[in-house]
Amino acid sequence: MDCVIGMRDAMQSVYGALDFLPEPSGTLQRFHVPGDKSGSLNGWAVLYADGIASGAFGSWKHGQAHRWSSREPATPFEADQLRQRIEQARRQREAEQHRRQQAAAEYANRLWRDARRADPDHAYLFAKCVRAYALRQRGDVLLVPLTYGGHLVNLQRIKADGSKRFLFGGMIKGCYSALGVITPGAPLYVCEGWATAATIHAETGSAVAAAMNAGNLKPAALALRDKYPDAQIIIAGDDDRQTEGNPGRTAANAAAVAAGGLVVFPEWPPGAPAELTDYNDLATWSRTNECA
Repeated sequence: MDCVIGMRDAMQSVYGALDFLPEPSGTLQRFHVPGDKSGSLNGWAVLYADGIASGAFGSWKHGQAHRWSSREPATPFEADQLRQRIEQARRQREAEQHRRQQAAAEYANRLWRDARRADPDHAYLFAKCVRAYALRQRGDVLLVPLTYGGHLVNLQRIKADGSKRFLFGGMIKGCYSALGVITPGAPLYVCEGWATAATIHAETGSAVAAAMNAGNLKPAALALRDKYPDAQIIIAGDDDRQTEGNPGRTAANAAAVAAGGLVVFPEWPPGAPAELTDYNDLATWSRTNECA
């Protein structure tokens, strides 16, 4: 059908070549997004064939949503029909996302409940020169808890080699992993990675929230500002000096403005390698350099 090819062409203009043809069933379908983990189905699509052929597609992982129609509506009736279909697609997408997040949260709680306290000599902790604090461990994998609204909703799993992965379908936006006690009126640092948070907490004694990545700095900072309106939020940003546009600095500055907080970055001493980006990198390098 022409609508199938037309919709797939629109999808491929966003994601590149796809091994997927959307079915004109009006129901949510999942597909693999090129560049995502092999076997994952983070893409979603809904296609309607009757009337004006139309649909929507996007990626749960990247938070994208796109619309497609075979032509522009010619009458108010067609325009209203198109709007209703887009709304139906949105509801289907959100329902499936909620189902995935609920399943991930239940799994996270089971894993967390059955895990043991993290080994303080775990290879990742040793490499990063940080304490385990409240982390837990399953096998040789560290478990970093992510909370939202005070509830455990996801885990970041860290292997001994430093590779990291969240639970499939788990919530990330607006979530964080906290170290220390968040006190009204006291400094509250917000950074990207957990090891960076552990370093800042050890050096300052202040509470720190790890947002996990640059894209979640702003959502996490806003969630913290909403929950702790009197906190002195300080965004401890990464300094991605070797990456075009310095996404770490850009995200940190945007988060500080949005949350009404301050922003700080590592101060690089003479001789510090350009590949260092965050406070943990600086602390680890400084400690190694002192012992050399």
